[in-house]
Amino acid sequence: MSRQPLLKVSDLRKSYGAIRAVDGVSFEVMPGEIFGVIGPNGSGKTTLFNSMLGQIRPDAGRIELQGRDVTHLGPLQLNRRGVGRTFQTLQVFGKMSVRDNLIVAAQEHQGSMFKRLFMPGDSGLGARADALIDQFRIRHVADKKAGQLSYGQQKLVDIGMAFMSEPELVLLDEPCAGVNPSLVGGLSRLLKELNASRRGSFVVIEHNMDFVMDLCHRIMVMVEGKVMAIGTPAEIRANKQVLDAYLGS
Repeated sequence: MSRQPLLKVSDLRKSYGAIRAVDGVSFEVMPGEIFGVIGPNGSGKTTLFNSMLGQIRPDAGRIELQGRDVTHLGPLQLNRRGVGRTFQTLQVFGKMSVRDNLIVAAQEHQGSMFKRLFMPGDSGLGARADALIDQFRIRHVADKKAGQLSYGQQKLVDIGMAFMSEPELVLLDEPCAGVNPSLVGGLSRLLKELNASRRGSFVVIEHNMDFVMDLCHRIMVMVEGKVMAIGTPAEIRANKQVLDAYLGS
């Protein structure tokens, strides 16, 4: 594994009036790493995520992707530089088939509109979509409209869409939200498989502690906009300050 970080966040700050939502946050994510972000409600996780994704502009600090400053880039620019994301709420197109949802998610990476007009009907993305369909084990619903699927199946489609552009970094915003507890273990195994086969890096915000502890290589704990601790799952579990402030002793 390369020792140069894929993502580097340095002294990031964002305030809303007197509220310091993100207050001097710094961390690095290495190539191939699954990095978790946890903390109680109001700890600044969502503001941090939105700053990293170009949806809001931080007041100060720096975000680097592969050594390049991307602090002030927008979501589309970041996506074209290899950053994918999922949302807390589903972003699937309910009236389109599963396969077409995946294809549409990657079409922005196919160059100009003129170029896409003269490509095959699937924009040359059919084989990539089929490979993900098989990896996500949703071949049996590939031709169904996404809106006809169960919530758990739609969640898989939503996550699959984030991987269609073959990103180097994927930010997963509460992937377990709304998912039946019986399916959480399968979701963890799928993300581990994707990490192993595609060697991408993930940053995961999640409230399900068992999921985070099982999935992530390292975890950052945020409290009141600040970083309380960064460490392996074992180190976080053993951190008395974290236990007292968040996990509960």
